[in-house]
Amino acid sequence: MFTGLRFPGLVARGAGLLLPAGFVASLMFAAPAWSLPSFAQQTGVGCAQCHTTSFGPALTQFGREFKLNGYTLGGQPSIPLAAMVNANFTSTSKGVPDGAADHFRDNNNFAFSEISGFFAGRISDHFGGLAQVTYSGVDRTSSWDNLDMRFVDNLKVGGSSVLWGLTLNNNPTIQDLWNTTPGWGFPYTSSDLAPTPAAAPLIDGGIAQQVLGLTAYTEIDDWLYLEFGGYQNLSNSLLENIGLPDAATMDHVKGFAPYWRIGLQHEFAPHYVAGGIFGMSTDLYPGNDRSEGTNRYTDFGYDATYQFVDGGPHTWTAQFTYIHEDQNLDASYKLGDSSGRNKTLNEVKFNVHYAYEQTYAFAAGLFGVGGSRNALMYAPDPVDGSANGRPTSQGYVLEADWIPWGKVTSPNQPWMNARIGLQYTGYGKFNGSSNNYDGFGRSASDNNTVFLYLWLAI
Repeated sequence: MFTGLRFPGLVARGAGLLLPAGFVASLMFAAPAWSLPSFAQQTGVGCAQCHTTSFGPALTQFGREFKLNGYTLGGQPSIPLAAMVNANFTSTSKGVPDGAADHFRDNNNFAFSEISGFFAGRISDHFGGLAQVTYSGVDRTSSWDNLDMRFVDNLKVGGSSVLWGLTLNNNPTIQDLWNTTPGWGFPYTSSDLAPTPAAAPLIDGGIAQQVLGLTAYTEIDDWLYLEFGGYQNLSNSLLENIGLPDAATMDHVKGFAPYWRIGLQHEFAPHYVAGGIFGMSTDLYPGNDRSEGTNRYTDFGYDATYQFVDGGPHTWTAQFTYIHEDQNLDASYKLGDSSGRNKTLNEVKFNVHYAYEQTYAFAAGLFGVGGSRNALMYAPDPVDGSANGRPTSQGYVLEADWIPWGKVTSPNQPWMNARIGLQYTGYGKFNGSSNNYDGFGRSASDNNTVFLYLWLAI
């Protein structure tokens, strides 16, 4: 939902057509969501049953099973509509010259960064999902957001219990069950009005909302998870109609981009452990320029989760993610936009979360991205550039949250939920170095950010 600033050679935006536009549109208005009151109505339990705090998106094992089963569990009468608002305040150590964004000051900005509407709930015994439309108060535009529609069924194969399903979605990893992959990873919300590192693997939001993909998945005996499928670009005209006006000049995915996921999990109450691999291979036309062929990005991800949930007041979660990306930048090299053909990028994240009575939550995370030097792709530029041509950024995130509602006993259950959070992001390196990283005198610590937010779901 929120993606950082990236250089043109790293971001894929584009068009192509996987399914007829009428079919896609019909799905957008017939689906379910993640930590929304409509799910609490459907299941008859509070948000705290599915989430490590009583406001998502971090999932418990019950929440993972709910998503795995296509959002179909529960049969209580419900209204499959919901809304979400994120109102926030951003302050950076040093202001951003010429404004943090259009219509905003250099620093100390209030914003309604996200106002979303959902059709969210079970459709049938085997069909459910999530459809989201969002207005950005920063960009002042409306567009479709995350989509995750599912068909699911169960069967017996020999002595094994097999759950299988299909997911139609528009953001690789948004369908994942674990909060280690980019789609629902920590931090779960962040500022749109603070500088963010320029580089990220393509699978980390690089083609979100511009593609549509179908993947098949199965879980065998509650411990082995397998998923495979792929993505294609939607057409320029369709993307423009659903809120991406610059679709024609975005990077375009060529053909079919395969996606894969393998996960292992084991629960020995109150402990839960999981680990796995995921990845994607994508050919892109940079800037939709097809004169020199494509760039190829191959992402390999590795992740692990530990969770302690015993039904008592204390909940602990630890998460680790590592993504390695091989980049063949042949097209960008021929076009004069890359200093070499073969480059790499690495991203690592480690987070620890604690919640008391699913009401008071604290989290700490470390993150880093680094890779090959590319003087043309990472060029000097005020705030967003790199003086030494390297993508290296390192830092930490600290967060404290208060979630007053979302329990079965909450006075407004299941009609309303809220999260109030205070987040601090600090940088040791930013776009290549600590001091004068952009070539115009800015330091990495100048981008340290205080982010105060109210996240409301009704």
